[in-house]
Amino acid sequence: MNKLNFKTGDTVIVLSGRDKGKQGKILSAQPDKGTVIVEGVSVATVHTKPRRQGESGGIIEKSTPIRACKVMRVCPKCGKPTRPAHKLDGGKKTTVCKKCGAEI
Repeated sequence: MNKLNFKTGDTVIVLSGRDKGKQGKILSAQPDKGTVIVEGVSVATVHTKPRRQGESGGIIEKSTPIRACKVMRVCPKCGKPTRPAHKLDGGKKTTVCKKCGAEI
């Protein structure tokens, strides 16, 4: 089983692919598949058909999963992409930015 270093709500930047350079928040993370869904990134148009009477069909935009290795967390303090470091403070493990040292 894979371990992701991301959780829902983290701000990330895309490192490669057609959406390279875009930033967004993680909507959901799937550690078993090694993918994350980032808002506004990897958007696909989906044609939906009305399933019930009164329901409308049409074309909607849906965020699709991308590989977790293609995104990097952005530090909220310095605003730069960073690989998070871990620090022990009195037996409690905290995540810190490697560039500015702020707690993430």
